[in-house]
Amino acid sequence: MTKPVRRVVTGHDASGRAIIQEDGAAPRVQQIGGPSGPMFHEVWNTQQTPALLDAASGEPHEEGIKLAPPKGGTRIRVLDIPPENDEIRTMSPEEAQAHFAEVGAGDASAHSGEGSRHALMHRTETIDYGIVLEGELVLIMDEGEVTVRAGDIVIQRGTNHGWSNRSDANCRIAFILIDGEFAPELKR
Repeated sequence: MTKPVRRVVTGHDASGRAIIQEDGAAPRVQQIGGPSGPMFHEVWNTQQTPALLDAASGEPHEEGIKLAPPKGGTRIRVLDIPPENDEIRTMSPEEAQAHFAEVGAGDASAHSGEGSRHALMHRTETIDYGIVLEGELVLIMDEGEVTVRAGDIVIQRGTNHGWSNRSDANCRIAFILIDGEFAPELKR
């Protein structure tokens, strides 16, 4: 079991003074892809940019866990990614698509079978800031790969990529996802 992600939300009281509105564990937590898959801790989302800043509303309601942020919005999540095992290394393209379908993004999967760099390669129309909090991950691109460790920050710009935890310990990484739009030359 991974440790909870604490979420502190600020707001305003009836007089307009700043208050702590919520303080507790992130309310939506779900493991994706079965026992060897990552644990998603959904921290917050916004439905538009600029985000509406009002007195005391909460996080906009969403059903389930979604990979990408809402259209025109943002999302922050923490992922606990366990060490990779053979279940991921031998995953079929259909299993990879089903894995992403669990987060509403079956079409994001780029696994095509033999010759794919990693079973969980995917692409979203977002800019993502990934901040490694604990452990390490290998970021796999169509060409090349790099190991990122605690304190490193990845700026993911709508590129096809995969994450592999090749260590023997959990990796915790925070992602801030911002809805984007592909330039015409990058649309598939």
